[in-house]
Amino acid sequence: MSSAVRDVWQAFRDGLRELGWQEGRNLVIEYRSAEGNFERLAALAAELVDLKVPVLVAANTPGTRAAMKATKTIPIIMVAVGDPVATGFVTNLARPDGNVTGVTNIARELTRKRLELLKEMVPAARRNAVIMNPDDPIVPPQVKEVRAASQMLGLDLQFVEVRKVSDLEPAFAIMLRGQADAVLRLADPLGTALRARIVELTMKHRLPAMLTLRQDVEAGGLIAYWTDHIAHYRRAATYVDRILKGAKPADLPVEQPTKFELVINLKTAKALGLTIPQPLLLRADQVIE
Repeated sequence: MSSAVRDVWQAFRDGLRELGWQEGRNLVIEYRSAEGNFERLAALAAELVDLKVPVLVAANTPGTRAAMKATKTIPIIMVAVGDPVATGFVTNLARPDGNVTGVTNIARELTRKRLELLKEMVPAARRNAVIMNPDDPIVPPQVKEVRAASQMLGLDLQFVEVRKVSDLEPAFAIMLRGQADAVLRLADPLGTALRARIVELTMKHRLPAMLTLRQDVEAGGLIAYWTDHIAHYRRAATYVDRILKGAKPADLPVEQPTKFELVINLKTAKALGLTIPQPLLLRADQVIE
């Protein structure tokens, strides 16, 4: 388990502990991870259902989809899901109407803002490569959003598909042939697995890139804009608490984020030869020097 994955699940455990739930005393957590291999999700979800757990916590869109296929009765708490309505997980956010509720990171809505910030960071960039994993169900809504945003901003897009780390180098070769000026990374669960290699390749090829999480920028990426990722997992604990105390998922509204993080790496900007506009720097929540 990577340190980034440990951090989010530790936040979940911390949230439970603050609500009076302690592993080994009044709580048992059965943890399963597909380690980035989505094909394993169905079997892992079925395994947990067979254990007759009282509640399932499913991370990201593929994980939630696998949990929903495995059970229609066990309450499912989703976390880090991009658009639960568009992907059919809930009928609406206010009253989910089913066995699923939880926390959305509004990935689709944030896509437009992330492209706008990339343009502000690199005003001369006209052709933007978009890294995406077409197998993730949250990607099509983001693609639709980024297409609309690019038309408004007068930008050209070049979509490149990345399903695993080994796809990255060929993807960057495609970007270079297409004369990309900058890169936008769409959100999906592969972010942690791809982080180090994406940072390495964007620096090697001197391509400014809008990434997703604060941790991406701390690892050497240029800029990221997203919600407070760790806070989502802590909030998921409150749903588990309420379900274990008798609440029904259909009666618990899906939470949307209220806090967003703009993080910029000045050292990376200098290495790329970029001068960051002062208004953008002033709006940053964190500037890494």
